[in-house]
Amino acid sequence: MKKKIELRWAVTLMLLAIISVFLSVGRSTTNQDQPTIAKDSLQVTAFTFNVYRKNYDIWSWVPKMEYRVNGPIASGSQLYVEFTLPGTGPWVKFDCQTEEVQQGRWWKTECGGRDIPEDKGSTYTGPVNFVIKMRNELAGTDSTLFTGKMKVAKAHSNEAGPKAVNKYVYYIDHDWNLPIAYVFLTPGELKGWDYPDFHVAFWVRGEGVRMDPHLFYQGKEVGKKFFQGDEVGRASCESEVENGTTHYVEDSMPQKAKWQRVICSFPNVKGQDKTGEPVGMFGPLHVLAANPGEYEFKVLWNNHLARSIKFTVAPDGKFDNGIATANKLGSNRVIYPVQIIGDQDGQWDRAAWKTDAFYGNPLTGFTPSP
Repeated sequence: MKKKIELRWAVTLMLLAIISVFLSVGRSTTNQDQPTIAKDSLQVTAFTFNVYRKNYDIWSWVPKMEYRVNGPIASGSQLYVEFTLPGTGPWVKFDCQTEEVQQGRWWKTECGGRDIPEDKGSTYTGPVNFVIKMRNELAGTDSTLFTGKMKVAKAHSNEAGPKAVNKYVYYIDHDWNLPIAYVFLTPGELKGWDYPDFHVAFWVRGEGVRMDPHLFYQGKEVGKKFFQGDEVGRASCESEVENGTTHYVEDSMPQKAKWQRVICSFPNVKGQDKTGEPVGMFGPLHVLAANPGEYEFKVLWNNHLARSIKFTVAPDGKFDNGIATANKLGSNRVIYPVQIIGDQDGQWDRAAWKTDAFYGNPLTGFTPSP
């Protein structure tokens, strides 16, 4: 009996390992000979330690990051990151888990944070430079994949008392994300790219909850289906990325130093229909390629209009405006400006995108919505 339990446990661990690798690898929409960083996948946050140089009354931070690399990644390659503090030079350097990936596929990794020793923690705030590199000691190469910079700030923790004076929680300012939205398709669950799904993604400052998305075509709402009085395939939103703090901050901190990328999906809207199959029991879905023209996405946040994104679908079903391609975004998402309506995001830096977008790699050809 003991041997059977041990065998089952070993098989379970092996399956979990396989699943973990599977979730880290995917199909890339880019086709290049050298590895590149998918810029919209790169997220850098601050990991706060409850100690600074063995003093537990002062808190410090180290960087944590996740990103996706479009293949190919050659055998023997190793991703790593270097951070530099102004005036002091090199600060921390650490490896990121790396696997061999073929051209047309991607590898997702995350690193830093808790894996960095506490004695590396810093109390510095301000601009920080970093670089993502890849070395291959088998081939004798060491190349730079991405060079970036970020702004580090701090907020007082929610702890009180005389010993809490220097207990600060650190965070990366992501205001530059707010004017930038994404419109894109993904392969359908059953029919793949013959019947792709439609999505919109955008950023909010604060909690991206209670979102109610709507899509309009030539002024009329589309993507609505009802069966016996009940709505079917209702559009919905959920958090895709959360850039927040590792500890609670004081209540006076606007939106609690948290940014979220929200993704909205429309099950009743498809990019194209190349299946050749008859209409389903709920009637025809709205197909973008069959309905070219002007579209507008709107979302209600906490029952109030908060975002508007306008885009145009060409007769061939495409809606690429060239901004993502020109800026080598590294994914199939199309960048559009988003109009921010209302004050639920609180005060934020509306000019940050000009210099800070994609960690110091601002967009060319991009004009934010008024």
